[in-house]
Amino acid sequence: MIPGDIAAALGVRASGTWRPAPAGVGGAPGTYATSLPFLMAGAAGQEPGQVASGLARRLSRVAWIAATSVTGGGYLTVTVTPLTLAALAVRVPEAGAGCAASDALCGTEVVAPASADPACAATWEQAQQDVAAAVTGRLAEAAGATVKVQGLPQRTAPPALAAPAAAVAFAGPDAVRYALARTTPAGAAMIDARRSVVNDFSNPFFGVRYAHADAASVLRWAADLGVDRGRPDAFRPERLAHPAERRLLDLMSWLPERAVSAARRRRPDVFTRYLEGLGRAWLDCRESCPALPFGGRSAPRDGAGAAARLWLAAAARTALGTGLRLLGVAAPPRV
Repeated sequence: MIPGDIAAALGVRASGTWRPAPAGVGGAPGTYATSLPFLMAGAAGQEPGQVASGLARRLSRVAWIAATSVTGGGYLTVTVTPLTLAALAVRVPEAGAGCAASDALCGTEVVAPASADPACAATWEQAQQDVAAAVTGRLAEAAGATVKVQGLPQRTAPPALAAPAAAVAFAGPDAVRYALARTTPAGAAMIDARRSVVNDFSNPFFGVRYAHADAASVLRWAADLGVDRGRPDAFRPERLAHPAERRLLDLMSWLPERAVSAARRRRPDVFTRYLEGLGRAWLDCRESCPALPFGGRSAPRDGAGAAARLWLAAAARTALGTGLRLLGVAAPPRV
């Protein structure tokens, strides 16, 4: 039995229990710490450290696990092999929108509106609450929850010149919705509509959508040049070994967990900032590790290297696009 099977037999789930590994036990790309042994210990009537040690021994015999350790009296830390981490470059595009899915919230029910139009809110606080409820519902659904769709509360029509409506008229609903999604619950201050349409990296909305469009552009240019990423079974994971590539892959691997965490806490702003980090990681990776021949000296010298990086571009496009759609924001191929 693998740990997931054991956990299921005890009525607990591994999804939603993973956290970045502490610096003292590595914290390198592909390293994950889980509190699952504490849940399993409670269900089995054992000590967490005993459970964690047993899982570590089992996992140390799994081919795609590079290392295991137990810390903090029962936290299990696992490091996957570099090839396993690199395989996400194929797994994410093949999963499509399912790349953010998990079973962490299976069996729970969340009430949420299907969508939220900021222009219908009378105040910024109201608009932020509406957007947060809608995004939380989508994140929870991705994590396996059953979402009961419910309309927003009946309200009197906002004044024609209400601040949210005026901002939407100026910047568009997506820009305002994104700005509201990244606002903390205690920070429902006025959204600066002018800043929401600035086309540079000081504007987080622009930055994330630009990163998505940039990854899509790499794939379009490759098609124009006749450069094909090939079939999944021809993928060479060992070709994605640059630190920037591994950092991007590591961040993508956290997508389902970040969706779970934000849904549980009803904090879309946490998920939004995760996406911003993912977008920056893609742009850093594309700069350091270009996939196409016109990328200069850092471009791959053979077809296998180009194909691996094109798979990584496809994974970045898929992950960023999925994240934007969970926020209720369009993910256009161009910005």
